[in-house]
Amino acid sequence: MATASLVLSDDSTLSRFDHALLRLERFFALISGLAVFSLMILAVVSVSGRNAFNSPLPGYVDWIEQAMPLIAFMGISYVMREGGHIRMDILVGQLRGRALYIVELITTLAVLVLMVLLLWGSWAHFARSFDFAAPLWSRDSSMDIALPIWPAKLMAPLAFGVLCLRLCLQIWAYCRAIGTGQPIAIPLIPDAAKQAQMEADQLKDLN
Repeated sequence: MATASLVLSDDSTLSRFDHALLRLERFFALISGLAVFSLMILAVVSVSGRNAFNSPLPGYVDWIEQAMPLIAFMGISYVMREGGHIRMDILVGQLRGRALYIVELITTLAVLVLMVLLLWGSWAHFARSFDFAAPLWSRDSSMDIALPIWPAKLMAPLAFGVLCLRLCLQIWAYCRAIGTGQPIAIPLIPDAAKQAQMEADQLKDLN
């Protein structure tokens, strides 16, 4: 499937920051994808062990709990950059030019405030679990095979921190677009015809 947006670039400092952050976001998205693939492998091993040897994989649920933050959070900043999150465009989709950038700036500021609060809360949640003096640096562990919980709890503030950087960069980009009319480093949502053309081009490249 084609990307949900078009993100323009130039030789500005803003665009260079965008591409630098994009490399980190792609790495995080890769980790998220590998976590999904790993869970598929674990499921095959667990089911095969149960059916063939009456011995499922020990701690299967514990490993799922550890992987869920990777799947749920690590790709959110990349998707934000591409404009791929679910959104209601009934009103905003009718706007063009500076009016659109002003509305997007306001909504991005609101999302940034929310994410800063979530970053603060998730970091506090991680800090309650992490302890250098405890075994495996953990004050709590999973129910079955006693995996330390703090690595999974760290994924949320880490991903939220990268998302906050992306939101700050988009706020900068929207302010610049309002002033210059040039939408650099922000997602431009294509219309249905453009989306279909992008998907057709992608399939053509695969062939």
